[in-house]
Amino acid sequence: MNNLCIVGLQWGDEGKGKIVDALANDFDLVVRYQGGSNAGHTVVINGQKFVLHLLPSGILRPGKLCVIANGVVLDPPLLLQEMDELIRRGVKISDNLAISDRAHVVLPYHKELDKLQEADPSRNKIGTTGRGIGPCYVDKAARTGIRVGDMLDRATFERKLRANIEQKNRLFETLYHAPAISCERILEEYLGYAERLRPLVCDTVGLLTDAQAQGKRILFEGAQGALLDVDFGTYPYITSSSASAGGVATGSGVSPKAIGRILGIMKAYTTRVGEGPFPTELNDDIGRRLCERGSEFGATTGRKRRCGWCDVVAVRHTVAICGVDSIAMTKLDVLSGLETISVATEYRYNGAAIARFPAGAEMLAKCEPVYRTFAGWTEDLSKCRKFSDLPSNARAYVTALEEMLGVPVESISVGSGRDDCVRR
Repeated sequence: MNNLCIVGLQWGDEGKGKIVDALANDFDLVVRYQGGSNAGHTVVINGQKFVLHLLPSGILRPGKLCVIANGVVLDPPLLLQEMDELIRRGVKISDNLAISDRAHVVLPYHKELDKLQEADPSRNKIGTTGRGIGPCYVDKAARTGIRVGDMLDRATFERKLRANIEQKNRLFETLYHAPAISCERILEEYLGYAERLRPLVCDTVGLLTDAQAQGKRILFEGAQGALLDVDFGTYPYITSSSASAGGVATGSGVSPKAIGRILGIMKAYTTRVGEGPFPTELNDDIGRRLCERGSEFGATTGRKRRCGWCDVVAVRHTVAICGVDSIAMTKLDVLSGLETISVATEYRYNGAAIARFPAGAEMLAKCEPVYRTFAGWTEDLSKCRKFSDLPSNARAYVTALEEMLGVPVESISVGSGRDDCVRR
């Protein structure tokens, strides 16, 4: 099988963008299959930082066809802004980008509802990005969503938009005592976006079917991480899409048999943005050190990420549900200088040992991690390119994680640059 799926194994922000960029040269197509502008993939090339939200990270590699597939929820003005910025910086975007006509559209009322719900004291605060992703997926499941293909036909778009805005305005005014929004303004604005996007919109299911028939290699790029998966993550503190490897089939239209090999991405420690339980979180000097050295600030919102030790219980869970074949570990260099490094190998709940990741956020919040401690190292890892170049304690740490997870670590990131990587 020539295809590969890149999936995050933690709560997102594992460095998937860098890994996709590094591997994209070996593939013909790069396909983003879920999530929306709430994702942020950072790629550093020759000292230049590129932050991508909707465009697949493969867009930075010439000659690669990038696909925004049906499982993505598309925010047209943000996508166009992202495209314009990359074009300004010399990146080609034209016939190398295809957008699914089946992808659902994030509209202004989704963003407004997202913010109102987060501010509602009667609801749990989730810590969303406020970009309307959840409400857009709600409309998709409720069969009232508007798809990219709908925007290309004025009559269809206007009919669906008016119906949705009428319903949303009743909600805004009655429940939240918020002002109504104008259909006319949104209609004309988004018809303008549709015209700019029209040349890029197509049946991407057919495109991918043809590509497979021609023997082309496909790289599937996930957003967020499997611990935020709508079914298997720390519900309700999750995203609204299938962020695990299983989302590839429903999010792109390829057969599950066509997914191929699955590469899981994990940090050498753990981070989380937003609300929700985090058993290994460090609210101390070490946590602050990880945040500062790892530049742990959200690429989408700029929010400071919560930091903690590596959690094998959680990653073992995502390795299993994603069917991971191998792992790319990122930010091992951030751990340099620590005297000791801890890893959670199991939890204790009400005095009993737990080896499996709990389904309920309430239970997880009460779990206490049981740690195994490793000796740290002081050496700078940035020049390491072979596994043997790493300090012995760093090699021991990686090897122990491989043994605990039952999956080989095939590459190790030792810096933010495209080539700052140890390959095995």
